[in-house]
Amino acid sequence: MFLQDVIDVVDVRDYSGDPATPIEGIAYDSRQVEPGFLFVAIEGFHTDGHSYINEAIRRGAVAVVIQHTTNVPAGTAWVRTDNSRQALALIAARFYGYPAGEMKMIGITGTNGKTTVSNLVRAVFQAAGLKCGLIGTIHNRIGEQILPVKHTTPESLDLQRLLAEMCSAGVQVCVMEVSSHALALHRVDGCRFDAAVFTNLTQDHLDFHQDMESYLAAKLQLFHGLPAAGGTKKAACSIINTDDPKAGDFVQAATDGSVYTYGVHTHADLQAKNIEVKATGVNFTVGGKWGCLPLNLKITGLFNVYNALAAFATASAMGIPPDVIKDALENIAGVPGRFEQVDAGQNFTIIVDYAHTPDGLENVLKTARQLTRTQLITVFGCGGDRDRKKRPLMGRIAAEHSDYTIITSDNPRTEDPLGIIAEIEKGVKQVAAPGGYTVVQDRRQAIRQAVARAKQDDVVVIAGKGHETYQIIDKEKFPFDDRLEAAAALREPSGTGGQVPCPTESGK
Repeated sequence: MFLQDVIDVVDVRDYSGDPATPIEGIAYDSRQVEPGFLFVAIEGFHTDGHSYINEAIRRGAVAVVIQHTTNVPAGTAWVRTDNSRQALALIAARFYGYPAGEMKMIGITGTNGKTTVSNLVRAVFQAAGLKCGLIGTIHNRIGEQILPVKHTTPESLDLQRLLAEMCSAGVQVCVMEVSSHALALHRVDGCRFDAAVFTNLTQDHLDFHQDMESYLAAKLQLFHGLPAAGGTKKAACSIINTDDPKAGDFVQAATDGSVYTYGVHTHADLQAKNIEVKATGVNFTVGGKWGCLPLNLKITGLFNVYNALAAFATASAMGIPPDVIKDALENIAGVPGRFEQVDAGQNFTIIVDYAHTPDGLENVLKTARQLTRTQLITVFGCGGDRDRKKRPLMGRIAAEHSDYTIITSDNPRTEDPLGIIAEIEKGVKQVAAPGGYTVVQDRRQAIRQAVARAKQDDVVVIAGKGHETYQIIDKEKFPFDDRLEAAAALREPSGTGGQVPCPTESGK
């Protein structure tokens, strides 16, 4: 790649230097720069990449992309554009040869359900004999190889590098969670999607988007950006939850390609009927555009009916036979941290779930209530440095749907944990019965109190962190896993009254 290639793919305001300067690699973090690299200076939320231009050049950068006028040392080529973050995405896609165009790309967006839907879709395509890649919240995958994650959707350069690795490994289908942050920050610019899936839209991330209108606008970008037919690719298809109040906005945004809908309460191309929610799973009939057949899932809850419908509609729209989809979905035992049970033989149920939004928490607690014969005990908190408006809402929801609520710390980050708890408590106090809740700041102790309190046939829900294996306090990560903490609590005399095995990593 040469500097001329950068000039070709971005909106250049000005530049200086030899257009034929060879580019050996790209970096947006000066610490990752190597000799011959192009350094892209991004204005971040905490630091400005323009402050590290000299450091990048010292490490060997031969050219830089800048967003505002700055002093670049003489002898170093530079390109100025209005949005260096977007430029990074376009340059990275070009540098790695547009890998998204070499495989089927499925993007899944929405407030809740992205992780489960992506795992379900991946399982279906794997069952159909296709090698799959997965990009999401829990982990990234290239076939069976598991890779760590930093963001739900990686930064654009990291994303394009990962997609290129998938292509080299023979991946045929990539299933990706596409977050609102990723869309607003241009991380998926340069990717051509064959299908876009919308799960739902409820309150979240208002610390970043400020209001629901901006949050919606970010999600819609995935559908606005869907391509019409071109080259060897067909027009993209859109799969939309028609039960969501904002479904019409997504249908309207999906102007190119085919639109397919799914739902429970409204007419849709794919609809679930005769729903039976049980502790061991959920059974329903799925019918519509692609025929009618029963589904008996090992995952439970009405929310998983929607997740399965989204996966079924996506796979069907992309040509996978219904019997293959049915078999794949019925064989899935669960997704880590999503309504995951901690079972050590105790006579009550413990459920760990990632629910960290008002709607997500309500869905989980409603399902847990259906499984509860006696008391429902909920342990939860809210993350720091995130949307503060949802804290009292989640407090009220927890108190409304639980018999006993323990408010605790989640990932407080740089906020005072007790300050976060106080905001949650405002909502709890609105509806909680006398003695119906308590505050235990230490999450480990909160889980132990919930387990010690539980009696036969009770249900304990530990919400907020799900699959996470850490707790963020200030700016440091400490090892912490709700599932392991619950298992440890069960081994105490006040838990099950006897020693029980601790779940291993492979058993999660």
